[in-house]
Parts: sequence; C-alpha cells; structure tokens
Amino acid sequence: MEPKLKAAILIVSDTAAQDPASDRGGEVGKPPTTRIVPDDVLQIQRAVCEWTDGPNWHNLVLLSGGTGFAVKDNTPEAVTPLIHRHAPGLVHGMIAESLKITPFAMMARPVAGVRDKSLIITLPGSPKGAMENLEAVVKLLPHACVQSAGANSRSLHAGGTKKLENEAGVSATQTQLQTASHTHHQHQHQHQHQHQHHHHGHAAPKAHTSSNRHQSNNPAAGPNQRHRASPYPMLSVEEALRTISEETPSPIVIDAPVNTSLMGSVIAEDVYAAEAVPAYRASIVDGYAIIAEEGKSTSGVFPVASVAHANTSGAVEPLQPGTIARITTGAPLPPNANAVVMVEDTALASSTPDGQEEATVEILADDIAPGENVREPGSDVALNSKILARGDLISPAGGEIGLLAATGTQSVKIFKKPRVGVLSTGDELVEHSDPRALVGGQIRDSNRPSLLSCLTSWGFETVDLGIARDAPAGELEHALRDALRGVGRASASVDVIITTGGVSMGELDLLKPTIERSLGGTIHFGRVSMKPGKPTTFATVPFKAAPTDASSEAVQQERTSKLIFSLPGNPASALVTLNLFVLPSLHKLAGLGESSQALSTTKSWMAPQLGLPRVAVVLTHHFPLDPKRTEYHRAVVTGSRSDGRLYATSTGAEGVGQRSSRVGSIAKANALVVLRAGRGVGIKGEIVEALMMGPVYGSDTRIIC
Repeated sequence: MEPKLKAAILIVSDTAAQDPASDRGGEVGKPPTTRIVPDDVLQIQRAVCEWTDGPNWHNLVLLSGGTGFAVKDNTPEAVTPLIHRHAPGLVHGMIAESLKITPFAMMARPVAGVRDKSLIITLPGSPKGAMENLEAVVKLLPHACVQSAGANSRSLHAGGTKKLENEAGVSATQTQLQTASHTHHQHQHQHQHQHQHHHHGHAAPKAHTSSNRHQSNNPAAGPNQRHRASPYPMLSVEEALRTISEETPSPIVIDAPVNTSLMGSVIAEDVYAAEAVPAYRASIVDGYAIIAEEGKSTSGVFPVASVAHANTSGAVEPLQPGTIARITTGAPLPPNANAVVMVEDTALASSTPDGQEEATVEILADDIAPGENVREPGSDVALNSKILARGDLISPAGGEIGLLAATGTQSVKIFKKPRVGVLSTGDELVEHSDPRALVGGQIRDSNRPSLLSCLTSWGFETVDLGIARDAPAGELEHALRDALRGVGRASASVDVIITTGGVSMGELDLLKPTIERSLGGTIHFGRVSMKPGKPTTFATVPFKAAPTDASSEAVQQERTSKLIFSLPGNPASALVTLNLFVLPSLHKLAGLGESSQALSTTKSWMAPQLGLPRVAVVLTHHFPLDPKRTEYHRAVVTGSRSDGRLYATSTGAEGVGQRSSRVGSIAKANALVVLRAGRGVGIKGEIVEALMMGPVYGSDTRIIC
C-alpha cells in the first residue's frame, strides 16, 4: 500500500496567533502539521518553506486567511514569490465556484502553484468561503499532489481519480481546515479583526491602519504606491550569515585528474595511497651499499662490484659478501645489501686500468649498522594508508598534489568550485576603459573590475556580465536570465550572481522587485545592521536546467536554487560586503564547510574555514563608533617584531571623521576591524576582532598603554 499524502495547514491571523489555545482545530481530524502565524510576510514564508523544502516536505500546503484587500492581507504577496510553477486553473475553479454564491468572490485574491514537489493553495479566512474554495478543487488535489511529486503520468492516470482521492486522505484535512477556519472567523468578529476576508453577506470590518499605507516595492507602482521605507526587516550580521549558510546549497562532487588544476579545490572523499612511498628499500645518500653485520667493523678495502641507480628495468644484481656497490640517492639497494656508507666516509683505493671506473674503495667508517642511511618500503607513506581526508584543501604550496602524484593516484573526487558572474547596474555607469570624457552624472564602473579581481584571487572562475541599464524596462531581467541560462556574455550557466547597485529605495532601484516579481525568486534579507553595506540583499532563484540533448528532453530535470548577492553601489561598501557575505557562501559551495572542524562547530556559518580569517588586533589610535550599527572599518594590520602582536591602523585620517563609504579607504586595507555599535570611540590600545583580507606585514609598531 502506498503511503498517504502529507498535508499541512497554516492559519494566518494576528488575533489567533496571540492566543493559539483558543484555536480548537486540533480537536478533530488533525493532519500531520498545523500552525498559526501572524500576518507577517517573513513568518508566512518561513513556515511554507519549512514544509516544502528539505527532506520532510509535504505534498499539500493550505493557507487560510490574509487574502483580502485589507492593509495587512499579505498572504498572496508572501506566497507568490515562493511558487516555481503557477496553477491558474485551480485559481479560476475556486473563484468560479464562489461566484455562484456571491459577487464578493471577485474581491478574493487566491494563489495556487507548485514549489519543488509541494502544491500550495491559499484560501479565504472565513470558514464558509474557505470550504467553498476547497470543495471546488478537492477531488483534483490528490491527482495534482502525486503529479507534483514526480510520479509517472501514464501509471498515475491508469488508476483513476477516485483511487487517488482515497490514497490522499483529504477528508481529515477538510475537517481540520473547517474547524480552524471557524475558530479564525470567531476571532474576527470578537476582536474586529482588520482583514477583509471572503465574507458572504457580512459587512467587511474597517481597517485599523491608514488606507494610504504604501504596499509595493514595484517601481512601476508610482510614488503614491511605493514604500517610503524598506519593507525588509533589519538583520544582524550574524543572522545574515546564518541565513546565507542555510540557503547555500550543498557542494557538488565531481571527478578530477591529478594535475595543477586541483589547486584550491577541496577533497570530497578520503583518499588512500595506491602505492607505498618508497616502493622499495632506497638509499637516502650518495655512497656505497654494503652488507653490514651487527657488532662487526665495516672498515676496510672492498672491490666495487656494481653501480646501483634508479632505472626503468628494475634489474639489480644481488650483492655478494665482501663486495660493495656504488649507489645514488633514491636508488634501490641491491638484494642482500642492508646499509649505505656515505661517499664522504670513503676513499678511492684503486681504479680500473683505463682510469674511468673505481676498482676498489676503502671504507673509513667502522661502525655502520644495518639499516643505516636506508629508507624502508612504505616508511614515508604506507600502502592503503589515508593520505587526504574529506574537506582537506589542496593548497597553493603544492604539497597535496605532490603527495597524490607520489602515491600513483590518477584522479580524486573533489567539490566543484562555483562559477560566479558579476553584473553592474545603472544608467549612469560607463565602462572604465571608455576613453571618452564623462558628462552629466556619469561615473566609471569601478566595482565590477574590483569584484572580479577579488574573486579571481580567491581562485573562483568568474564571468564578466557587463552593465545592465535601468532603462529600457526588462534589461536587468534579461541580463539575469541570460546569466542563469549561460547565454549571452555567460558561455555557461553561473552558480552565483553578484550584482552591484540598485538595491536602495530609489525609483530606479530595480533589483529587488525584478528578483521577486520577474524571476520568482525569494529575497531572504534586504537590509543588514552594519556600516557600510546596510542595503545588502541576498536572494535565491529557482532554476531548471535545459536538457543537454534531445534524448534527455523526456527526463524531468531537477530544479535547483541559484544564489544572487545584490551589493550596494558604493565601491567601498561593495568590497566590504563581498568579503563579509559572499566569500563564506562560495567557500561552502566549494566544500570548505565539509571538513570535520567546520561540521563540529556550533556556529557552522562562522567556521574557521568559511570566509575571512578572524584575528585579535590592538588599535593604534582612537576609532569613532557608530551609535546604532556595527562598523567594518577598513584598516592596515601589521605584525610587531618587538612583541609579536597584531596592530590595526585606520586607512583614513587616523580614524577621525572618516566616512564609511570613502572609496580610497579600501585601496590599501588588508583587514576589516569590527567596531561594535556604541557611543564615543574605540580606545587606543583596546583589543578588537578583525577580518583579514590580505597578508600581514611586519613593523616595529608597539603600543605602551
């Protein structure tokens, strides 16, 4: 017997959320998951994503409430960006059924569609309207849920709709929804709940808030409809980093040959030595192989029987007692030989008649023991021993590649490095290479070259996506879609898109509405409590790769998430947020978060391997503090030769009066000094945290406090 389909119900209501115990919906027919949340977009989205993403996903997610025209009716706005494939037929069916009863059905705003494998449907908050909507489509829901989950279409239809209805077990969901919606309806009347839901014959309650509250982040809505303040909650830096870590996909494992292209890659599975090093008993010096006996003198004059050196044939004559063999460093010892005398401990006794070869050699040392100056097989690396572990980084120093080569390893599994595209936005931008003089409000696009050079220095493949203009309309959307699909300037699909500019509150700041409305993406945060970089935005966009050939067109492609980091347009802000937020995500995508040290930490998004190294530094002068936001102050960190401590000096004028957005402040900085919000200044001699962006240079700096 196939398992029943899993359903979840989300009641959206400020009033019900304040008193969950009053919701009696759990008394009968409770489905696997039920929850009440207030009319808050972020909380609605978090609940839906919890039920649709990851291993514990639900086939059906029903939302009741918040679908009317009132100020706080945000359910459609919360759900729409989450949907990957819309289902307009279900929406039309629900409205058509309700229109048979009341013309007020025209004021409903239902949303239906599929996210990954889950079917999502929004319903009115009133019990009568919710049941009418649900009854209009209920017989189709099992069929839709099974198809959404990826079932074979032909075998699915063979059983008939009735069979699918029985297997889905929707009756329990209906009972739960009816009871929960009834409780929600009671809350509306008792507390004069401000939502205008789908009421049949009831007067709609008046909203408690002003009717001219701005609801849209769409620039096309006009100044009377746009938000006057950002609708996105302000996150702390730690919350933003945790969100980025949670939304960054797991790294992809690939096979790679052992060559210099491995540099900077992360090992995806433990590697074991295919061959021992050395594979034979080898000399560690130039000299003479001998047969040594414990407690007996080794001095004397001996004939040179042969010359032993590394050769491809592998043929080495056995050494006879009373003879020695000339041997070079690394060469295999002849059979029977068990020690090597350094050439410095010998003297030539006689040569061959032609004077070209040694005939006899005198050994001056009389205490050579068996095994002296000899490397035993596997003494460096034993056969089948673990030489690299999952999560190990192939460093630029070359030691890991040399080890793999020495043990005969031909290929290894590594985590695929992400491919990163960088896009600048704005009508005012001019290519930095354009020889023409600037006019009007034009500025050189310095951000893109800076970001690309930084990403390249980190070892990631980059794609220059150029400049997307604010006008004509749609250019930004096309640029983002081309990057995701791997067309245009991107010869292959990118995994991460970094944009700069267009994330503030201006009418031409188009990135956030383009991501949400045009690409169907989810903005996980749009503001961070930091300086500089407050409007930094992080989003994910669903992406379904096109089939690579005709034979694969019939195969359903898996939908994945692509990451978009929208950084501020100010050059200093862009580079600071690139280092602070983008690098940890790229590190995780590249597999650095898979090491045992990273996995064992309680704050995996701040693991030592992810992002910039964190160190403690001493301030060389007073640093001004921001009273509200943590500042990431650009500084030069040097290591003192006199006391071994690290010292931080602002790249501004002794840290006094420096604006966080100054372009020149980033040019020579090798660190970001973390200055927590507060009044006054960071005191000279105080120890604070810093994130290292570059190498530390030595100096004679020393502070006497």
